[in-house]
Amino acid sequence: MVHYGLIAGNGKFPFLVLEAARSRGLDMVVVAILEETFKEIESCAATVHWVSLGQLGRLIKIFRQEGVTHAIMAGQVKHKQIFSSIMPDMKMLKLLTSLRSKNTDALIGGVARILEEEGITLIDSTAFLKPLLPDPGILTDRSPTEEERKDIEYGRRIAIEIARLDIGQSVVVRGQACVAVEAMEGTDAVIRRAAEVTGKQRITVVKVSKPKQDMRFDVPVIGLPTVELMVEANASVLAIDACKTLVLDREKLIRFANEHGICIVACEPEGEWGNPAVDKR
Repeated sequence: MVHYGLIAGNGKFPFLVLEAARSRGLDMVVVAILEETFKEIESCAATVHWVSLGQLGRLIKIFRQEGVTHAIMAGQVKHKQIFSSIMPDMKMLKLLTSLRSKNTDALIGGVARILEEEGITLIDSTAFLKPLLPDPGILTDRSPTEEERKDIEYGRRIAIEIARLDIGQSVVVRGQACVAVEAMEGTDAVIRRAAEVTGKQRITVVKVSKPKQDMRFDVPVIGLPTVELMVEANASVLAIDACKTLVLDREKLIRFANEHGICIVACEPEGEWGNPAVDKR
């Protein structure tokens, strides 16, 4: 029998997974990250265990005691936390010392391998959330202008390359010039930095999945706060990867974007642009 566990990071993503699982009659054992997970998670699950970052051995022990056979990793754990004062346990220390690099793929991929060795299968983080992955097309009322199309095409070439190198997944573009590139700081910080660099001139935000994106972890996510920030930063376009980007609070997000004249485009992941003529609202 399959018993599900949830490794919860920050943001709304873990709550949506719990809600979707519950709608299917599934209860999940939650392991919440003390430094990241919202405290409200305790009101959304019957079983919640808190662990500190670095306590990989404790996480595994909890799952084994609870009979968890399949786990989902949902919610961000900031990559920069590896430079914080966390104290890794022996299991995590052994993993860290075995890695040639400590980028996102290496770290989370290593955790996935250890879980597998312990009889816990890490599954697609969007397994219960497929409706939140948009098909290719223009999601908003407004289509991109010709200049914005050029910025999207240029931005996707850059973003795909930095994603391939596992540096980041977002870039900000203006006039087919790269204004800001994401590393560990996250998309919102990149948008803020781009606004400072350009003096809040019009900018385009491009966020992509990684080539051969592993849907078990590090799946791109956008939500209403990012689009609200785009308004502050005078960003007029958001381009994302179709079928591989979670769009949270979609109705509110699209309504807000329409009210502020923002264009949101879901592009074919393997192409530079996708088909802008397709309306998937």
